[in-house]
Amino acid sequence: MSATRIPSKPLSGLHLLLTYECNYECDHCFVWGGPSQTGTMTLETVEHILAQARELGSIEWIYFEGGEAFLYFETMSAGIRRAKEAGFKVGIVCNSYWATTDTAALEWLKPLAGLVDDLSISSDDYHGSNEGVNYPEIARRAAQQLDIPVDFISVAEPEAVDAEGATGQIPAGESAVVFRGRAADVLASRVEARPWEQFNECPWEDLREPERVHVDPFGNLHICQGISIGNLLERPLADIMRDYDADAHPIVGPLLAGGPAEIVRRYGLAHDEGYADHCHLCYKARCALRERFPDELTPDQMYG
Repeated sequence: MSATRIPSKPLSGLHLLLTYECNYECDHCFVWGGPSQTGTMTLETVEHILAQARELGSIEWIYFEGGEAFLYFETMSAGIRRAKEAGFKVGIVCNSYWATTDTAALEWLKPLAGLVDDLSISSDDYHGSNEGVNYPEIARRAAQQLDIPVDFISVAEPEAVDAEGATGQIPAGESAVVFRGRAADVLASRVEARPWEQFNECPWEDLREPERVHVDPFGNLHICQGISIGNLLERPLADIMRDYDADAHPIVGPLLAGGPAEIVRRYGLAHDEGYADHCHLCYKARCALRERFPDELTPDQMYG
């Protein structure tokens, strides 16, 4: 029997994809969020996930995101209360579509005052910028009035090559597009393709010892959006993390050995000569392998 693996960096963040549904259908979206998407957590599922997080013992942060989590406000707010009562720090990632006026924004956020430790608001040209109302700024004013810590997340246009790349939880400020999900299909053609062989690492995620993972409405535990390492509704989180063998995973293993280019080589995939970035090649390779690895490359929502 092999010794139990003890990670040097225990899992500290659990991000709940409360729903794949969104009122926007942004070109850069990792998860193909949109009005017609399906898959939303029940409160019972949220409570189950929180119980698993408590049992693991290392989780500090619980984030609620989507899609757009505010579309299911009652479930989100109840989940936030449960998470806070359990001792977790709580964050939300949202697009602030609800901040139509200062009064409206205050009404939406009042129930969350004292509960939310980070409100991250998407504010860029992908999110309602042509609607004539500065929703993010209205939401920020309301959050500050209620002493809710708040900041903006902005994703640059593909041509803005000088924007800082995103690592893990997208930092405040402007970050570059990563070409996975809808962005791989819609935006990748707007940048100059680079030779596929040069994409020999995963520059964004710590795939061997992740500090945060995402769990979706179906229980899939994503080490990166669309790459599952187990199902939280089928196995306890502690067991999944204890037994996670990055090198043996059919997608993570090749990524660690030689990046997206190694996925192409290992499985003999047909490919183009050039791609927009590492994520673009990885995403396209994963699309070609979904029938072969349906449990690891799931759900359909992540692949449009």
